[in-house]
Amino acid sequence: MRNRAFAVLCALAASLGTAFAQDIAPLPVAPPAADVPSGPLRLEDVLASSRQHAPQVLEALARVRGAQGKRLSAEGAFDTVFSADADTRLSGYYDGRSLETKVLRPLEQLGGNVYGGYRVSDGRFPIYEDKSYTNQLGEIKAGVVLALLRDRAIDERRFNRTQADVDIALADADRLLIAIGVQRRALDAYNQWVAAGQRLSVVRDLLGLAQDRQKGLERQVSAGLRPRIILTENQQNILRRQTLVVQAEQALAAAANTLSLYWRDSAGQPMVPTPAHLPPALPTPLPLPADPKAGLAARPDLRTIDLRMQVARERLALDRNALLPRLDFNAEASRDIGEIGEGGVSREGTETRVGLTFTVPLQRRAARGRIVQTQAEIEAAMRRGQSLREQIIAEIDTIGVAVDATGRLLTLATDEQARAQDMAQAERRRFEMGASDFFLVNLREEAAADAALRRLDTAYRQLVAHADLVAVSADVATLGL
Repeated sequence: MRNRAFAVLCALAASLGTAFAQDIAPLPVAPPAADVPSGPLRLEDVLASSRQHAPQVLEALARVRGAQGKRLSAEGAFDTVFSADADTRLSGYYDGRSLETKVLRPLEQLGGNVYGGYRVSDGRFPIYEDKSYTNQLGEIKAGVVLALLRDRAIDERRFNRTQADVDIALADADRLLIAIGVQRRALDAYNQWVAAGQRLSVVRDLLGLAQDRQKGLERQVSAGLRPRIILTENQQNILRRQTLVVQAEQALAAAANTLSLYWRDSAGQPMVPTPAHLPPALPTPLPLPADPKAGLAARPDLRTIDLRMQVARERLALDRNALLPRLDFNAEASRDIGEIGEGGVSREGTETRVGLTFTVPLQRRAARGRIVQTQAEIEAAMRRGQSLREQIIAEIDTIGVAVDATGRLLTLATDEQARAQDMAQAERRRFEMGASDFFLVNLREEAAADAALRRLDTAYRQLVAHADLVAVSADVATLGL
């Protein structure tokens, strides 16, 4: 019967060896992106696409998952451990056989562990292995080990878990910082593309005026109302404006290629927008945050400094822990069960034991050196955070000035464009009635086109200023995050 029990315990030990294995759940798969909308391309479509498919964002998300895996590994220090040990004498004077199993569970607090075990033996053992004897059905035991000084409040296992938590937060802050940068560049790419389309429209309208005038001039020259040389002059003007159109088309194509890095299909492949996707006008400037400085704590770069200081403080606590002497308390209770075995009656009853273990290093220079180093690291991080906050506040104030200035400049540019267009129309009517010459009408038209382009550039700078203020204040909702 005892041999059968011994064999059953061996099989149980082998099966329990895999009972505590833990699998990592598969990562959730993101749903496919919606179909690309037809018609004019909206800013919201570009921001949504870049948020979902930009390679830099996906890379940052992968780093977050890697940090989460590291956190799971850090939890492994608190895993329950099952162990088994079997020993059999195959020859010799003594024929003792023994099997011992043990389950140990580390405590997440107090720096200790609890354990329980069972062992059973059969046969005879030499006197120096007397402790191997058990009663017929074996011995069960349970115990606890607690740290009273060193490792009571913090130890390497708990520090590693805190470090892993901070690594996740750091990776997520880095992901957010990258996402804000990607969305900011996507905004620039979209606004530049739309502005390039608007510039192309302006120079095409300017070219159309010269081409329409050429037909009228040809009729007037044929009727003898104007000299033929005016046709050559207007053709020269047409060639110059055609050059402007080609340059504007080139700029639009380049802006479309840049925008394709942020506008992607459901598979994440870049899509180059065509002129048919151009909206009729520049987008509305992004809404400004009510108080740009109120969200400084949400900025991922400042959050990163705070997180690193948190780790440094935990490391400082760990270093101070190393200065403490070790004083561990141990308590254990065991009891043999079944008929009295080969070891005799000394195994009867419940045995309880308590003990203390004390150790102290006489020289602790390594721990003292680490404390000085960590304190200097904390102070440096505080100064770095102070400097960064001051730079951000100054940047917000500077961008605020730009927002106000571009608003006023846009009003002036709009008025100037209206006046220039009125002057150009009046000059064209005077030219058609013969009261003006070709030089003046051409000058007025180009001045009107220049005014339109200046207004367009001012409107674009207003878009940039608003986007800069939204990005610097980490307004993730406005950025489509």
